[in-house]
Amino acid sequence: MSNDQVPARTRVLEVLQWHVGQHYGITAGTLAARAQLTERQVRQAVTELREDGVGVCATPETGYFLAANDHELDEYCLKFLRERAMTSLVLCSKLTKQALPDLIGQLKLPT
Repeated sequence: MSNDQVPARTRVLEVLQWHVGQHYGITAGTLAARAQLTERQVRQAVTELREDGVGVCATPETGYFLAANDHELDEYCLKFLRERAMTSLVLCSKLTKQALPDLIGQLKLPT
């Protein structure tokens, strides 16, 4: 199978297997180059991997990495994803001039 036929998510995971743990993060640009993808394709592949439950973490300071343990994964989810989500909700609240509790009460999650 040629490299073009290997799914992007597989290529990204193959590279990330060499980047386990926060201290071994890899930038989006380097990951894209090593996986022979665009940065946009990398972001999409990472989203797909996360949706499948693969512990792909990333921070602006470290870049992308696979969680080495549950503690790293929890830290990523609690500190990075939740803070990002709350920042987005606060901005949405201000832009729509709705109180945050009212806005959150209106959220409908896909089922």
